Amino acid sequence: MNSLDHGQLLHPSCPDKTVFSDSSDTHELAKQPLQGLKLASHGVLDEAQQRGRLKCSKCGGSRMFFCYTCCSLVGVSLEEIPLIKLPVKLDIIKHPNETDGKSTAIHAKILAPSDVTIYTYPCIPEYEQNKVVLVFPGPGSVTVQDMMQCLHDRTNSRLHDSSDEHCRKRLRSEEATHIAEDLGSGTPDEAKSSESRASSLQRVVFIDSTWNQTNKIITDERLQALLQVELKMRKTCFWRHQKGKPDTYLSTIEAIYYFLKDYHEHCLAQEYSGEYDNLLFFYAYLHSVITKAKAAAGKC
Repeated sequence: MNSLDHGQLLHPSCPDKTVFSDSSDTHELAKQPLQGLKLASHGVLDEAQQRGRLKCSKCGGSRMFFCYTCCSLVGVSLEEIPLIKLPVKLDIIKHPNETDGKSTAIHAKILAPSDVTIYTYPCIPEYEQNKVVLVFPGPGSVTVQDMMQCLHDRTNSRLHDSSDEHCRKRLRSEEATHIAEDLGSGTPDEAKSSESRASSLQRVVFIDSTWNQTNKIITDERLQALLQVELKMRKTCFWRHQKGKPDTYLSTIEAIYYFLKDYHEHCLAQEYSGEYDNLLFFYAYLHSVITKAKAAAGKC
């Protein structure tokens, strides 16, 4: 099995690049995350790996676990993997030159099929800008904690061109601890208020692309009007971390997972209890297999 086929390219908050890290980097990654996750048993993946690659019944391609071309399981049944219900719909815009076998975006589609849609650029839906956000870093991006207030400000402003700047200025004048206190006080009325406000968010968009290919998508006018959200203080444990880039460059599935975790805590104002951990079901397994293989080969 060539587990690396299920790799993903890295870029801040999602897109990535397939460059191996050196031994010291790999050693550091091996000591990091994916500990303490509430994951379904990987026994079914162990058994599938022992059987080896099988042909996809739809396209005939040789695959392990799932077909990244057909978005279907291979050698594993639907009943044997966790299926996850997400609190918001996700759209993934994939660059046409992105290699399907190197994208972790497929993990989200397989594990949360009813809530995840993958589009291949230039196919992009028409979005209602006050109800959709784009997870992508940039000078005008806001945190997940501030996202709902910015959307609320947009909705209440007739001058959308200036509403984002107004929002950022207002947020800069507030203490971050004050925002956290407002969201986390835990009273029933405040929880209901947070849930009501969060319900105004209809969809979240992610870009699945290499860093060099990202500009073509992010500058598309259909995405320009969307509020950009940046994931901060999150570190990747991706096995193909781009050498020379910060460890805050996440794979697509990591970006999705961390966004939803932050959304659950800061926007829904609920304690996180592993609700979306199984989004990393395949990712955590592949990370383990690759880390062990590298250790056995003396590369970490």
